[in-house]
Amino acid sequence: MASINAVANSLLLPSRSSSSSSSSSPLFPNGSNALSPSKVSLSNSRSQSSTTSLRMFRKPIANSPLHAASAAADEAEPTKDETPIELKYPAYPTVMDINQIREILPHRFPFLLVDRVIEYNPGVSAVAIKNVTINDNFFPGHFPERPIMPGVLMVEQAMAQVGGLVMLQPEVGGNKASFFFAGIDKVRFRKPVIAGDTLVMRMTLVKLQKRFGIAKMEGKAYVGTDVVCEGEFLMAMGQES
Repeated sequence: MASINAVANSLLLPSRSSSSSSSSSPLFPNGSNALSPSKVSLSNSRSQSSTTSLRMFRKPIANSPLHAASAAADEAEPTKDETPIELKYPAYPTVMDINQIREILPHRFPFLLVDRVIEYNPGVSAVAIKNVTINDNFFPGHFPERPIMPGVLMVEQAMAQVGGLVMLQPEVGGNKASFFFAGIDKVRFRKPVIAGDTLVMRMTLVKLQKRFGIAKMEGKAYVGTDVVCEGEFLMAMGQES
């Protein structure tokens, strides 16, 4: 029985010769066939450090010049809009057409300078447009070489007529038989209006003195988003006898 145990122990336990042979193995010169925990930790930290550095190299750091350049390049990529230009810009709405305007204003050609009302708040304000064309009768003389809409027509005719559309309404009590443009103040012409422009005019009632038949209004005229003319207007209106 003892001899059987001795044989078993000799098979399970490595001999000194095998231990010494493993210690002299060229693969593990220190006598160990595995890395120690400290070496494994050091190896892993170096691997993680190199991986992090590679990631930093591949992805630009936020707020860095490289990141800003990359973002700008992404934003610079144009997106094609296939909509034809004639369909991109909607037309002005029509609140009052030329026939309705003619029923309110007493003016006629060549002094009716309002084509359409696009917004109207009874007794408060109105927004109207005048399509300026080369066929307007004032262009041959103002000026032949550079057609510019006369400022006096913008103020005393076109804008004043939009004011008349506000005043000659039942809400205000005006009467076109005795309605007059009485005065202007603080008028400024910002930019010339030329043939081909669409003059958009807003007139707003600021103060109304029915007892004296006097109304004060503020007006601005635009071409696109640019103010081309602005000022204060004084209107005189009477009552039907």
